[in-house]
Amino acid sequence: MHIWINLVLVVQLLAAIAMIGLVLVQHGKGADMGASFGSGASGSLFGATGSANFLSRSTAVCAAVFFTCTLTLAYMSNSVAGRAPTDSGSVLERAAVPASAPGVVASGAALPAVAPASAAGTIPTK
Repeated sequence: MHIWINLVLVVQLLAAIAMIGLVLVQHGKGADMGASFGSGASGSLFGATGSANFLSRSTAVCAAVFFTCTLTLAYMSNSVAGRAPTDSGSVLERAAVPASAPGVVASGAALPAVAPASAAGTIPTK
């Protein structure tokens, strides 16, 4: 199971790096305006509009692979072999651990109670 998790993690990292690279290579919306007036974008490798379609579709494929790997890792991490089955109930239905009273140490020995030295914590009245 751990081999599959590592394999999916590597595919996810490669998809993320490819997606970052593809986003950085793409040009913004304002660059299309210059291409329509005859700037140098029409002489590109993919043509005037071919690069936008190719890069945007490649980015969409990388994003789909990335999200699929993310969902697969989330599913696989919850069903790792060797784990004890967890209770599927609500967190609110579980019993709360009682908090220790102030002045009581976890070992059971009581701390001496300290009275405030002044009335600095009181609210003044008129």
